[in-house]
Amino acid sequence: MSEFVDISSVLSGQYTGKTVQVRGWLDNMRSSGGIHFFMVRDGTGLIQCTMKKGKVDDTKFEEAKNLTQESSLELTGTVYEDKRAPGGYEIRVENINVVNLAEADYPIAKKFHGPEFLLDHRHLWIRSPKMQTILRLRSKFLEAAREWFQNNGFTEFHSPTLITAACEGGSTLFSVKYFEQEAYLTQSWQLYAEAAIASLGKIYTVAPSFRAEKSRTRRHLTEYWHLEAEAPWCDLDCIMMIQESLFSHVFSRLAEKAAKELEMLGRPPQELLRMSPPFQRVRYDEVVSILEKKGVKFEYGNDLGWVEEKQLTEEFDKPFFVTHFPKGIKAFYHKPDPSNPNVTLSADLLAPEGYGEITGGGQRIHDLGELLKRIEEENLNPKDYEWYIDLRRYGSVPHSGFGLGVERTVAWICKLEHIRDAIAFPRLINRVYP
Repeated sequence: MSEFVDISSVLSGQYTGKTVQVRGWLDNMRSSGGIHFFMVRDGTGLIQCTMKKGKVDDTKFEEAKNLTQESSLELTGTVYEDKRAPGGYEIRVENINVVNLAEADYPIAKKFHGPEFLLDHRHLWIRSPKMQTILRLRSKFLEAAREWFQNNGFTEFHSPTLITAACEGGSTLFSVKYFEQEAYLTQSWQLYAEAAIASLGKIYTVAPSFRAEKSRTRRHLTEYWHLEAEAPWCDLDCIMMIQESLFSHVFSRLAEKAAKELEMLGRPPQELLRMSPPFQRVRYDEVVSILEKKGVKFEYGNDLGWVEEKQLTEEFDKPFFVTHFPKGIKAFYHKPDPSNPNVTLSADLLAPEGYGEITGGGQRIHDLGELLKRIEEENLNPKDYEWYIDLRRYGSVPHSGFGLGVERTVAWICKLEHIRDAIAFPRLINRVYP
């Protein structure tokens, strides 16, 4: 007998009329007279398997009546095309081996379960068809993004998770006891990325970040995955064009390679293709005017929150950049606009349909004196950033970068109601289990 084959390859039709071995988990089963119907999944697909009395050993047929949901199985049988079967193919079983008979009280029944119950049983809920689809699309999203970076001369670079100085706001840091001193979990690779560009040139990373934000919104996680990029000799327009090219490639690849998953999640592939760049640029002061016209109370100088972003994104049918945020609401390293030092050369990319910010970035300060001035203005201790300041002393160049929230982007693409479903095991303000 040949080796075990993936169910996806059986569903592709390449084994029609042939005897195969598959293994997986029993998604569900039913019996009708002298035939058992098994739906078996293996992570690559779901296929109907039928077992007829008289076609297998009588003992095996009787034992199969006692199979339970999520039992793990090895099956041998012949592949037939059958349009009545889900996926258009079925395996007519000739032999079965039960690897593990699951306990009969599988917690997730075919009834409504609330969010907290499903979060408590997340280790089982990720087996559900919807979570399988989301996680598979998430993987294809990152695969497409990495492909773009590799095709465009970027090198993948990894930075520390344990840090000593804040990249964003000090109030949102998770502290960690690091032997005899205090350290923090990283909010971003950015400061280290600015060091690495003088070594590797254009770089990117995919890594976890941590924000101790006491937020209970549908778009906040305390641990999330960050896709970040940094490029030397790159200004604000340059980094926005990089993002446009990246998203154009990702949309195209997902429409090509994940059409089935997109359709299952209610996002027709054509919708992504229609959202192709260029993306409109809207300055922060224009945003204030738009919100005022919509009757949203918003003062100039405040950062955009969930409510404001939701209102704003309803005015657009594809992603758009909000640029030139006031200096007071951006981190110290954002370069002030030479034509108006009160605003920064910054840009957030917002997704339409009420989803809001999915990337944040802009041009960094590359002048030593300007950086020291901003550190002083923000009442930061220069000693905490000595190595970062050093970068401006030895070969500093104009440079820019951005960070993309993987879960926020996946939530938007998949049209999810809550960001928690864009990751297998979400970490929320009130949840760190399982």
